[in-house]
Amino acid sequence: MHYRKLGNTGFKITAVSYGNWLTHGDQVEAAAATKTVQAAFDAGITTFDTADVYAGTKAEKILGDALKGIRREGLEIFTKVYWPIGEGVNDRGLSRKHIRDACDGSLRRLGVEYVDLYQMHRFDYETPLEETLRAFEDLVRQGKVLYIGVSEWTAEQIKQALAIAKEMNFDRIVSNQPQYSMLWRVIEKDVIPLSEKEGISQIVWSPMAQGVLTGKYLPGQKPPAGSRAADPGVGQNIERFMRDDILSAVQNLKPVAQDLGLTMGQLAIAWVLQNQNVATAIVGASKPEQIVENAKAADVVLDSAVMKKIDEILGDLIEKDPANIISPNPRA
Repeated sequence: MHYRKLGNTGFKITAVSYGNWLTHGDQVEAAAATKTVQAAFDAGITTFDTADVYAGTKAEKILGDALKGIRREGLEIFTKVYWPIGEGVNDRGLSRKHIRDACDGSLRRLGVEYVDLYQMHRFDYETPLEETLRAFEDLVRQGKVLYIGVSEWTAEQIKQALAIAKEMNFDRIVSNQPQYSMLWRVIEKDVIPLSEKEGISQIVWSPMAQGVLTGKYLPGQKPPAGSRAADPGVGQNIERFMRDDILSAVQNLKPVAQDLGLTMGQLAIAWVLQNQNVATAIVGASKPEQIVENAKAADVVLDSAVMKKIDEILGDLIEKDPANIISPNPRA
């Protein structure tokens, strides 16, 4: 496992990180989750990503419990704020009130005094951006948050935030957390060029396209029993990937992975890490052996010939507007 710097900072995170969006509190019981988190740590992963909204706040609590006993200074813990976590009218968004209450709640559930990175989970069109950024600045000054980031923001939204931070002398955004994979390349057009210019890193989610890039789903066939796509609770999050043309193209990637001695999942993770603006690829796991296997992708280097071959195989898909392939999940 190797480390990469997050944005234009001295802060380093693991190239593969552990995320618990669809697992802790939903698919995986607490005891199994703890074993998987321990396996991730043993595999060299020290960066863990969660959010207050995951599993209705249960995911943060499970992650916090799983990390107990591990030296806090040796961990990089990320969480997020925006989505509703209660019934109240102020239990959502990026108002000063919700940010303060949500941060305190996340720290309590995680069992820590600070988080390394606090992220704005979506852009809030109802709250003045100045209010949001000042609230985040307050958290930094209070020592509750070390760095700030965003998730699924457009280039224009990031640009607005940077301008306000410069004018008000606030801490700048150091990261963006977008969806990114071989099958979803939206950020390459505008977000990555701006981020490279401004010293912002990508913390990418779904590098395996919800598991589709593992090759386990076959065109014209039902999802295997026990798979994510077969789970009625989370299947809706993967449906957009389950088109036969996508599944057929993915099957054609298998010889590429085999020639490199990689699993399909490792190939998918390694692909996103070839982009130097990507600081880390977030992977989830429901079993310890899954995270151990995927962590090995951190040190894989794909040469230009392999990258070209992948593009040739996926050519009919990536030549289209990516929005015609899949749409981002609203709460990832």
